[in-house]
Amino acid sequence: MGGRVPRLVRAVPVLVGVALGVALLPASPALAHNSLTGSNPADGAKVATAPAAVELRFLSKLDPGRTKITVTGPDNIPAAGGEPTFSGSRVRVPFAPGAAGLYIVDYQLPSSDGHPVKGEVRFTLTTGTAAAPPSVTPSASPTPSPTPTSAAPESPSTTPVAAAGTDDAGRGWLWAVAGGLVLLAALAAGLFLRRRSTRT
Repeated sequence: MGGRVPRLVRAVPVLVGVALGVALLPASPALAHNSLTGSNPADGAKVATAPAAVELRFLSKLDPGRTKITVTGPDNIPAAGGEPTFSGSRVRVPFAPGAAGLYIVDYQLPSSDGHPVKGEVRFTLTTGTAAAPPSVTPSASPTPSPTPTSAAPESPSTTPVAAAGTDDAGRGWLWAVAGGLVLLAALAAGLFLRRRSTRT
């Protein structure tokens, strides 16, 4: 009995050391790699009001000089409104919203084991700026075309009226002259007959 107890006492520290080593082995990758813990807007969210900035939260402190954040909108148009600001394990990027659609936030940061950590957060903006200027320009171009067609028929319609009026006036003047000549001829014939009757 006396020999077994010291052996058990000596074995206890060994067993404790082995247990601690096994317990720490799965935790070592998590400590080596910094990972995303949350974001605002959340991944896969649909938002109607555009946020002032996009925020990413990570497991450990970030290195501003080695952390890259990009924000792109529909048609791969950049949507970052400025440089990112860091605060410990958080980073905020000013958001410049454009058209409604899918926005992707890509991040890349280093880890203690030398392997870069890459990932993305996606959210959908349900309302955005409308692209109105291109639709206004074509609508203004067809307006000049109807103006010459509406004014064209008016010019020929006025000329026949004037011509008809002048023709009627000319014909009336001719009838007046002819009537006067007939009247003068009748008077001359009457005077001639009267003189002849007086001579006889």
